[in-house]
Amino acid sequence: MDDKNRIPLTSAEMAVLWTQYINDTISICVIGHFLKKVEDEEVRTIIETTLNASSQNISFLNKLFKKEKFPVPIGFTKEDVNEDAPRLFSDTFVLMYLRYMSILGMSAASVAIGVATRDDVIVFFKSVLKEAVVLQDITTKLMLKQGVYVKPPYISNPDKVEYVKKQSFLAGFVGDIRPLTVQEIMMLFNNIQTNAVGKALIIAFAQTSKNKEVKQYFLRGKQIAQKHIDIFSDILKKEDLPAPMTWDNSVTDSISPVFSDKLMMFHITAMIAAGIGNYGISMSGSPRRDLGIKYASLVPEIALYAEDGANIMIKNGWLEEPPQADDRNHLIKKE
Repeated sequence: MDDKNRIPLTSAEMAVLWTQYINDTISICVIGHFLKKVEDEEVRTIIETTLNASSQNISFLNKLFKKEKFPVPIGFTKEDVNEDAPRLFSDTFVLMYLRYMSILGMSAASVAIGVATRDDVIVFFKSVLKEAVVLQDITTKLMLKQGVYVKPPYISNPDKVEYVKKQSFLAGFVGDIRPLTVQEIMMLFNNIQTNAVGKALIIAFAQTSKNKEVKQYFLRGKQIAQKHIDIFSDILKKEDLPAPMTWDNSVTDSISPVFSDKLMMFHITAMIAAGIGNYGISMSGSPRRDLGIKYASLVPEIALYAEDGANIMIKNGWLEEPPQADDRNHLIKKE
């Protein structure tokens, strides 16, 4: 019987493995700084667990890539972080950040499991998924224990089950505008939280970057994130629902460089990509027309911001190329 592990990697498997490697290298850099500066011992334990998981992932991927004669990505290294730099984030923000990363990790691992075919790749991503679930669980429990977990809004239980009877269920601008559904509330709440986490990171990165172009890019991102937070918060407030807080005060006043501009730019553009995906899901899950149109109107703004970020990285030689299909036209013309 053929060894299934000797089957070549598919393009989908290359994509998810390459991305996982890059993400784990950035995780090791960022979380390594957290570990150097953490004061809360319970938070320290979670950081150590997360760092250990990323290190094990990198070890597995290095062996797999070498076995497959697949070029090991560069990703991010100790050259991209100054672990001895002054503290940049509070322990509370570190918890929130890790929880947010666990959610992204669960989503990415689920996609990877769905597109992978090789047993060893599937087993690996099942392990990654399990790690992300554990991280989400332990961060949530500690935040609840410490009283810093921000819960989504409570609403009254429905009196009965009903079917939609009128087209006005879809209305959102004029006429009989219905209250938000629980799905719409959830998506608005989550989009506020992700923008708040992103804004806090951008503030920290803007403070510590010494590159004027990068600093201006982050300042623009800060304004965009705040704009989106305000838009989504206003929608909730109009329904007499609370909006989650921001995390701006969780960033210290340090201006000493901690992370390389390459790492900071990649981290923010990766979060923007995740945000675009969130908006797409929110658009499809929000039947009220005003909400769908609002999400659709915001996507081009952040897509353009992401493109500008990619251009900065390309100009500075910071954007590592993912694997690409063979250029047949080039090969045909090659003598």
